[in-house]
Amino acid sequence: MPRTNAPAASPATVVRQRRKQARPQELLDAALDLFVEKGFAATRAEEVAARAGVSKGTLYLYYPSKEELLKAVIRANLSHEIAEGEAIARHFEGPTTELLPHIISEWWRRIGETRASGICKLIVSEVRNFPDIAAFYYDEVVQPAERLIGGVVQRGIDRGEFRAVPVRETVHALVAPMLFMMLHKHSMGCCQPPDSRLDPARLIAVQLDLALHGLVPRAAAPDALHEPPHERAAKTPPKPARATVRQAADKPVPKAPGR
Repeated sequence: MPRTNAPAASPATVVRQRRKQARPQELLDAALDLFVEKGFAATRAEEVAARAGVSKGTLYLYYPSKEELLKAVIRANLSHEIAEGEAIARHFEGPTTELLPHIISEWWRRIGETRASGICKLIVSEVRNFPDIAAFYYDEVVQPAERLIGGVVQRGIDRGEFRAVPVRETVHALVAPMLFMMLHKHSMGCCQPPDSRLDPARLIAVQLDLALHGLVPRAAAPDALHEPPHERAAKTPPKPARATVRQAADKPVPKAPGR
């Protein structure tokens, strides 16, 4: 008996299927916008559902709590990008002086210039009241980001392209300006006239120029003025203590000759 073909899905069915597949991302987009606009604590689950065009019950089918929804937002917008950055660094074959600017610039392009930049302000302003989210953010974002940038710095040191620097502190020095720009973007930057706003691309270029010129290997006999303060202090002999005014007053005054 010949096999009959199954009836083709109706256009309405196809639309519903596509809508269902897109729903998790729509919920994440709505949550990100509302969390940044109103704050995490002030945003209600039903507001997220309404903005995504679904019911509150549908929201909970995908994300059982508001905390799990925020975690999903962080994973989708930050963790994913950091993982891609690690893959780029792992397969990069050029000099580290090119890899570091590429990673920093991509970080800003993928996160700083997008809606995801608002997560930084959200975390800084509210995470203290949500220790579970704080621990999650540290594991999902802070540690992987330190591993990514720290790995690039260590690569430069191992290859002789960078001088030996404290890696963890260098990572914070490199990342701090970008965090500042993201916070500024979602705070004072919203209120400033356009001609007085920071130019992120220019600031990143200056930051990288300063960083790379400070990382290149020094001469065999470095100038003492270029040494870190703690190294100079270790080599400088202590000065003799000055006598206090009282100690000077207590010393006997020597007699003049012939008296």
